[in-house]
Amino acid sequence: MPERAMNEKSVLDVLNRILELELAGVVRYAHYALMVFGHARIPIVAWMRQQADEGLTHALQAGEHITAMGGHPSLKIGRLLETHRHDIDQILREAMEHEQEGVDAYRKLLELVRDRDVMLEEYARKMVHDEEVHIANIEKMLRHPGKLEPAR
Repeated sequence: MPERAMNEKSVLDVLNRILELELAGVVRYAHYALMVFGHARIPIVAWMRQQADEGLTHALQAGEHITAMGGHPSLKIGRLLETHRHDIDQILREAMEHEQEGVDAYRKLLELVRDRDVMLEEYARKMVHDEEVHIANIEKMLRHPGKLEPAR
C-alpha cells in the first residue's frame, strides 16, 4: 500500500497543542501536590510530583518531535483554571479531565500520522497508552476501599 501524504502543518499544530497540555499538566500537578492534606498526603503528594515530572518529560518529547519536523515549539501553556476545589476527590476528578484532554490530543495525532510516519505513529500509540493508564489509576484512586465498581 503506498504511503499517504502527511499534513505536516496539522501534525505540528497537534504536537504544539500536546506540548501546551503537558506543560499545563506540570503546573497543575505541582499545584495539586501543594494542596493535598490529610492522612494520605505523603503518598498522594509523591504521586502528583511524579506526574508533574512525567509531564515535563512528555512536553520535551513533543518539542523534540516539533523541532525534528522543522517546526517551532510553542511558548504557550494549556488552559489553567483555578477552581478553588481542593478536596482530594475533586482534585483527582480535575486531573482525570486533564488526562482525558491529553488522550484526545494524542489520538488526534495518531489519526494524522497513521500509515504515514512510523516514528510519530509509535510515539502517539505509546502516549495514548500511558495517558490511559493514568486515567485508570486516577479512577481507581477515586473508588472507595473495598468497591470494585468504577467511580466514574
